[in-house]
Amino acid sequence: MVNILMLSKWHVHAADYARMIKEQGDAKITCVWDEDIARGSAWAKELGVPFEADLDKALARQDVDAVVVDTPTTQHKEVMVKAANASKHIFTEKALATTLEDCYAIEKAVKDNGVKFCISFPQLTTPLMQLCKREIEQGSLGDIHFMRYRMAHGGTLHNWLPQYWYEPKDAGGGAMMDLGCHPMYAASYLLGKPARITAMFNNTLAPKGVDDNAVAVVEFENKAIAVLETGFISPYDADCFELLGTKGAIKRVGGVITMRTDAKGDQWFTPDDLPPPAPMALRQWLDGIQQGTHIAFDLTRAIALTELLENAYRADKEQRIIKI
Repeated sequence: MVNILMLSKWHVHAADYARMIKEQGDAKITCVWDEDIARGSAWAKELGVPFEADLDKALARQDVDAVVVDTPTTQHKEVMVKAANASKHIFTEKALATTLEDCYAIEKAVKDNGVKFCISFPQLTTPLMQLCKREIEQGSLGDIHFMRYRMAHGGTLHNWLPQYWYEPKDAGGGAMMDLGCHPMYAASYLLGKPARITAMFNNTLAPKGVDDNAVAVVEFENKAIAVLETGFISPYDADCFELLGTKGAIKRVGGVITMRTDAKGDQWFTPDDLPPPAPMALRQWLDGIQQGTHIAFDLTRAIALTELLENAYRADKEQRIIKI
């Protein structure tokens, strides 16, 4: 049994992780800590576990083996370094951190203490991503030269995101730092190492001037170009995805996946052999802790995401193309 300390309910997915843990037969929540004492106390009461206001005391508890991190993104370095130094395994919401400097500090603490680490990259577990990876590896798409991925919603337009979501000192950014993570880590997963990046971020409705309509364009070392789009003002997002190669293509629009390849003629078709979803990140993490199995969403992938994010924000601020 893995005993888990929940570190904050700041993130909008914190309650989802608590629910997932309850659904596992080999894990349980034993304590809550939160930088907001009132919020943390209420959540601990709801979960039926103790609340500890002192982070060091929470990490020192004998009934804590691991932590789930849902603090403000800019606090990730502090809490993860402390957790690793306390020999607690770490599961974290994305992004790992807002800067590579913070990422490397977390990486060192994790490696020095030999704890298991996993970041939540849910889009990589989907049949779509597994299909793309399989077809790339089998060569049926030829040389990949273009990817487009849009993930957006109307959270700002319809005012259902919490107001603290727009606080740069906590969130580290706006739509690209939040929803934009998904297209970015998907691009790295499928296309490899980035070579250069540029970006254009707009603020139309979001408080604090954070980006609520954003696009990043990334060239990878294999010369593939990715257009990565996100926003908080798009209630009618079409769920657009395209992966184009010299011998084939895969697309998803409105949840419908189709593809075409030279080997099967010039018609789009619905693949009848979609791969099953990969294990969710939380399950990978628990298995890694208890069985020593491979955790796919590791520090390497986590750092690759921050590399894109940090340089995208820099590219928008400086309005130029940045070599990576």
